Amino acid sequence: MTTPRERLAAVGNQIPPLIALIVLWMLLWGDFSWLNLLTGFVVGMVVTVGFYLVPVQLSGRVHPLRTVVFFMRLVVDIVWASIDVAWLAVKPRLVTSNAILAIRLHTRSDLILTWTAVATSIVPGSIVVDIDRESSILYLHVLNMHSAGDIESFRRRVQNTERRIVRGFGSREEVERMRGVRPENRRAARRAKLMNGKGTS
Repeated sequence: MTTPRERLAAVGNQIPPLIALIVLWMLLWGDFSWLNLLTGFVVGMVVTVGFYLVPVQLSGRVHPLRTVVFFMRLVVDIVWASIDVAWLAVKPRLVTSNAILAIRLHTRSDLILTWTAVATSIVPGSIVVDIDRESSILYLHVLNMHSAGDIESFRRRVQNTERRIVRGFGSREEVERMRGVRPENRRAARRAKLMNGKGTS
């Protein structure tokens, strides 16, 4: 039995996908008119209600500075990766060495997992080929992997992307997890500290 608050939260979680569908509909028609807005709303309602998916849990938290850092770094990564891929295309005596890598993320959020996959795929030179949602593992096809050092460097790059996304958009629990300290462990440490303080007084 769901509470009114839970039902309200479920409805609120459907609003961002509905808005995205309306914008996509208007972009497909190439005309931002009231008629397209209305028909986009109707189509969006049919899709969100008729093809109901488990709602994505939004964190309700946005850190403006961290968000700017994430997008700036993403642009830099895209530029440098584009240069690297362009050089590979014209490089004489090219010896290709591609790899399929399994990279485990720290997040348990479907939203953060999806954003990390998208942010990694739009950087030239790598593309997500599969996702293990239960274990938070991304499987990526990556260009120009010649050594264990290259693999470890790329793995750190993906995990750093995840960390920047969490810092910008993740919940406090996700931020704590990225710091390597789970919230429940921190609470337990605080309780133990308080108990020790009472015992010595």
